[in-house]
Amino acid sequence: MADSTPYVPPKVWTWDQNAGGGKWATLNRPIAGPTHEQDLPVGRHPFQLYSLGTPNGQKVTILFEELLAAGHAGAEYDAWLIDIGKGDQFGSGFVAVNPNSKIPALVDRSGPEPFRIFESGAILLHLAEKFGAFLPTAQPARAETLSWLFWQMGSAPFVGGGFGHFYASAPEKIEYAINRYAMETKRQLDVLDRRLAETEYVAGSDYTIADMAIWPWYGGLVKGWSYGAAEFLSVQDYTNVLRWADQIFARPAVKRGRMVNRTWGEPAEQLRERHDASDFGTTSGK
Repeated sequence: MADSTPYVPPKVWTWDQNAGGGKWATLNRPIAGPTHEQDLPVGRHPFQLYSLGTPNGQKVTILFEELLAAGHAGAEYDAWLIDIGKGDQFGSGFVAVNPNSKIPALVDRSGPEPFRIFESGAILLHLAEKFGAFLPTAQPARAETLSWLFWQMGSAPFVGGGFGHFYASAPEKIEYAINRYAMETKRQLDVLDRRLAETEYVAGSDYTIADMAIWPWYGGLVKGWSYGAAEFLSVQDYTNVLRWADQIFARPAVKRGRMVNRTWGEPAEQLRERHDASDFGTTSGK
């Protein structure tokens, strides 16, 4: 029988490495920095991406594939797998590229000196500006695109770290936590649904990096790919989000981007690493 004693927080929190549980219990810790020495591989292309095919990782690979499809040959990239379940994100090489130890992380080697970019929104903005694509230059379209891009960056933690964690990953089901984050997730879906009732794409009439950022999270929810929660969240109610999600998924570059660094699901939808366009002709990236 579960202990029903109310939890009283101590005056000072201390880390109990044996407490808790769940999928990430052995990896989570309250300090930053590397746990082990591990160099990052470097390929032959101008951009070196270190990632995993989660929603955050998909944002960047979708943009790369869209850039290449649009004829930007300089956007060729190598996508290296960072297995966060094994703690690759805490290797010394990865921490040097992203001190926050989160995927994705990018090294731009297209110029005389390589430099790092971390945080998915920063990577999208950097690439869109570099290639002059998928980001309007004139106002107010630019402001609208950036507003929705940063809406996603600020909102998605409530979906993933909040709802997704307590609904699908936590070692026990906590009614208060699930209700709290389900309410917020549905509110966000309603925000997006109301917007998409007004416009074809999130930022207006043009497809932009805002769509690429938002689709892997919220499109994934309404398509039933995330947390097994489509029925629980009544996603059929968000008809405009469903229309948009299907429209985005119909793009070949989106289908390719969703495959990159993916290690789960149907084998035909996985590409563990991407180093050339011909890699999409292989199964499971092997």
